[in-house]
Amino acid sequence: MFNTPEQFAAANKASVDAMLTLANTALASAERIAALNLNTARSMLEDGVANAKAMLGAKDAQEFFALQASLAQPGLEKAVAYTRSVYEISAQSKEEISKLLEAQFNDFQKQMLALLEKATKNSPPGSEVAVNAVKSAVAAATSAFDSMNKAAKQVADIAEANVAAATNATVKAVGATAAATKK
Repeated sequence: MFNTPEQFAAANKASVDAMLTLANTALASAERIAALNLNTARSMLEDGVANAKAMLGAKDAQEFFALQASLAQPGLEKAVAYTRSVYEISAQSKEEISKLLEAQFNDFQKQMLALLEKATKNSPPGSEVAVNAVKSAVAAATSAFDSMNKAAKQVADIAEANVAAATNATVKAVGATAAATKK
């Protein structure tokens, strides 16, 4: 597959670069999740202290329960925002990794086709059937990869729509409950 040491070195460099890109993508995602978790924990602590102070200042049970109900909505909205943020970070990472893998597959496919062309030119008479079989296998693998990518994108789109719908329904339900409790 490699005729010269330079071709081998270039292929190794490309592989190392791809692995570094993959590692950097994973680390950047982990860093974003860690920052989100830290900020969420800090916010929850601050909100918890403020809510406890407010509830301790309630004059009677009715005010206490009304205050408790009014604090549920912002808490839920923050939890939903956190979930959305985690999902967005995950989706962006998945997209970047998918692009990297797709590029790697395309490079591999180009190398295989170039190798097949070279083999076709240098093959003995009568070996066309074997070369055509390999070309057919590469075409089938490409088609399968494309189909898999399309299906994965459709599943991701459906999941994203379902997450958004469930999130909106939850926020509306808690909002309605909080409004009913205030009455």
